Amino acid sequence: MKTLKCDLCEVSAEGATFEEWMEALHPHYEKTHAEVMNDLNHTKEDTEKWMIENNARFDAVSHVHKNSNILL
Repeated sequence: MKTLKCDLCEVSAEGATFEEWMEALHPHYEKTHAEVMNDLNHTKEDTEKWMIENNARFDAVSHVHKNSNILL
């Protein structure tokens, strides 16, 4: 399992894969960053860029960091 912070705040989520991490982070994003999720100006390219950048951040994490803000 890897633990990685949200790209917009200090809340962390856990996942064994990037896809699991995204799934764990999704409820937080919907609740806390709804304006980002609902931004009609975001394009498919913006989404693809987010995926590439955050997948790279996930891949760079080598082990689980203990954090009291982990989303379960």
